[in-house]
Amino acid sequence: MARVKITVLKRIDPKAVFGEEVPINPTTGKEFEVCERFEEGQEFIVEETGERPDGFCAWAWHDVYKDMSVLKFGGNFPWVEEGEMVTCCTDGIRPVSFKLKRLE
Repeated sequence: MARVKITVLKRIDPKAVFGEEVPINPTTGKEFEVCERFEEGQEFIVEETGERPDGFCAWAWHDVYKDMSVLKFGGNFPWVEEGEMVTCCTDGIRPVSFKLKRLE
């Protein structure tokens, strides 16, 4: 089993999705903003154990896990470079895109 590097590519501003009608976060009473759990360029390494890296959002982990597992076990996706995948979390209000890369 290989290690996999996860790189944060982009945090999407809710205004890019909703324009000026950004939903209100019921927890804060304010408009949603970009995801505060990640920063562009941030990197995480998934070790051979396949466990979620420290500091990686549990919700996003559930979303990227399937693609990460394919790479970890040597699989590839035909529409991207061998050993790589671009995927995202399913937060429709403030999604985050990630690049996954198998480390040899």
